[in-house]
Amino acid sequence: MTIFDENLILETINMIKLHNFDVRTVTLSISLRDCLSENINTVCDKIKVKLDKYASNLVKYANEIENDYSIPIVNKRIAVTPISLVGESCKDKDFVKIARTLDDSAKNLGIDFVGGFSALVEKGFTQGDEALINAIPEALATTDRLCSSVNVGTSKAGINMDAVLKMAETIKKSAELTADKDGIAAAKLVIFCNSVGDNPFMAGAYSGFGEPECALNVGVSGPGVVRAAILDIDKKADLGVLSNKIKQTAYKITGTGELIGRRLAKMLNVPFGVVDLSLAPTPAVGDSVAQIFQAMGLEHAGAHGTTAALAMLNDAVKKGGIMASSYVGGLSGAFIPVSEDAGMIEAASKGYLTFDKLEAMTCVCSVGLDMIAIPGDTPSSTIAGMIADEMAIGMINKKTTAVRIIPAPKKKIGDKIIYGGLLGEAPVMGVNQLSSYDFVTRGGRIPAPIHSLNN
Repeated sequence: MTIFDENLILETINMIKLHNFDVRTVTLSISLRDCLSENINTVCDKIKVKLDKYASNLVKYANEIENDYSIPIVNKRIAVTPISLVGESCKDKDFVKIARTLDDSAKNLGIDFVGGFSALVEKGFTQGDEALINAIPEALATTDRLCSSVNVGTSKAGINMDAVLKMAETIKKSAELTADKDGIAAAKLVIFCNSVGDNPFMAGAYSGFGEPECALNVGVSGPGVVRAAILDIDKKADLGVLSNKIKQTAYKITGTGELIGRRLAKMLNVPFGVVDLSLAPTPAVGDSVAQIFQAMGLEHAGAHGTTAALAMLNDAVKKGGIMASSYVGGLSGAFIPVSEDAGMIEAASKGYLTFDKLEAMTCVCSVGLDMIAIPGDTPSSTIAGMIADEMAIGMINKKTTAVRIIPAPKKKIGDKIIYGGLLGEAPVMGVNQLSSYDFVTRGGRIPAPIHSLNN
């Protein structure tokens, strides 16, 4: 006879109903390496067939599991091989056509987002890379579900500053083409250092070179659960006790994510990939990383001590997750997207959280400068400087860093961008007015650090 733990059942119910616990995404990673052809129409036809073959039941089965376990699965997504590689084989490198093919397939399959309109250019550009990057603004402006990422640096290769400047210009153009929607195309574009090929979260998901033909990756999120766990212990408990509580909570969340992922992978008859335990917030009250800092004892996100609190949170989440599963991957840690976190929105609006403080926090979080709105007239060279700074943090510290900046067209400091849904809203934040132009336009490659020679 099975004995049920009443307390554990109640705890799980509370995690879901009261503290916004969910499976943020199930992301099917699909290789398109066998879709290459000299003919662009053949490539697009092969992509449709491939996505239909593996993803036709993704939404149906995910919904069945959601009903069986009463655990919300918020997004169903697809990540594909970097499209710069797929389209490079074509004589007519019409990457916008491929973008629309991916977007149409996602709509037909009921998929929320498709990632992988991507290029990896840390050491330079191929013809396919250049063609894809040139197509990004139009591709993102004329599609709804497509997401794009470009990796411009690694700890082994250094930082491609030609790519940094080009991506700054691409971000500006993407935002301007969607000015009527507060520059939303820029919100679907992320620039990476040390990107990972099994990340299930958008906008940076793609199917990496070492990934199998198809795999199911799961992104689990529970900032509200972590916050509630912290509030449940003695306010005078020391930081070691606090860290252990976060680890224990992360352990439970990770186990749930792997259970869902393995069940769905089995139903789809594909391998289970990884569970990514990233505390990805939402605009919902209580589902906030910033509010975790307050539960820890800070008056608000942005106070002195915020970076230390985030470092401890990120480390404890990783330690708890790795004990729960042998297949923790992706990014796993804590995200700090301004527009997607109710507490971060409040802190930025009140001036508690500045751009420079956010940059400092990226040294110890899972990603980087994320969903930050800046004035639309910010020069491309200044945006390039922001990207270069963030890439340097990733390169030197051998970690993934990223930039998802929205230069909000016709908006100035204090205005708002409003997207709704998971993308939320954000105040337009001030940026440093000093010029970066002469530095970022030098071009070339910032060499890799000495610790890259570690063979």
